[in-house]
Amino acid sequence: MHIELSGLTHPEATTLVLSAGLGGLGSFWLPQMNDLRQKYRVVTYDQRGTGRSPDTLPEGYSMADMAAELATELAAAGIERYDVIGHALGGMVAMQLALDYPQRVSRLVIVNGWLRLNAHTRRCFSVRQALLLNVGVEAYVRAQPLFLYPADWLAENQARIEAEDALHAAHFQGTENLLRRLNALMACDFSQLASHITQPVLVICAQDDLLVPWPCSQALYEALPQAWLEKMPWGGHAMSITDSALFNQLLAAWLEETSPAATQSQPSPTEQPCPVSVVARTL
Repeated sequence: MHIELSGLTHPEATTLVLSAGLGGLGSFWLPQMNDLRQKYRVVTYDQRGTGRSPDTLPEGYSMADMAAELATELAAAGIERYDVIGHALGGMVAMQLALDYPQRVSRLVIVNGWLRLNAHTRRCFSVRQALLLNVGVEAYVRAQPLFLYPADWLAENQARIEAEDALHAAHFQGTENLLRRLNALMACDFSQLASHITQPVLVICAQDDLLVPWPCSQALYEALPQAWLEKMPWGGHAMSITDSALFNQLLAAWLEETSPAATQSQPSPTEQPCPVSVVARTL
């Protein structure tokens, strides 16, 4: 996979790995990069089968595959210990990494995430899938901003949205790849696993998110042993773009104030069952 390292270079710098949502592109995080590069070593990447990481994804592609691919690439780059910041699907990758490679993951930030898809979010993804299959790529791409951005922001940024539509259509990840990534996302269920994620976790959501209603983040927060919850009043599903100033402020404050988890020495859950000990949830 295509990965990029930027920011601080000294060996003891904290490493942040940024994982995007269903679009899969590292460029999703551009509104955060200037701030984060000043204090951290930052890793962005195009997820397998997207952008600069072209590939044909196999049948049965899973969230565990997404986490394993990322862990392998980071290890190959000499990165063995890191925080993971994930948006939507990227948040699911972050949780899978924390479960499968607990000794490598220090902290998590999950943006507009969930334990498992609720009926509303599943309906949204089903509608988008139907558009792709029955109408085509252009219709899918043109509908995507409706799920990502608030209506008032969309109305004021039509030129930008039209440019993004053209770019996304030209670099579309492919119908089969998208469907396999979407199926992996829709199959995820962390409702019985979240209690085993003992690293500090910031759960951050937008209260006007059309795609993933904020109570999904509330439920995720309540299920995690050591979690913080931040609710942004406005910004939609992609509030890290639409209200990057507030998002960056909340993210920076939490990263500065929260200590990373101590290194965990136990093998990953692929080698033995998840540990049963938990840490009291922090408010």
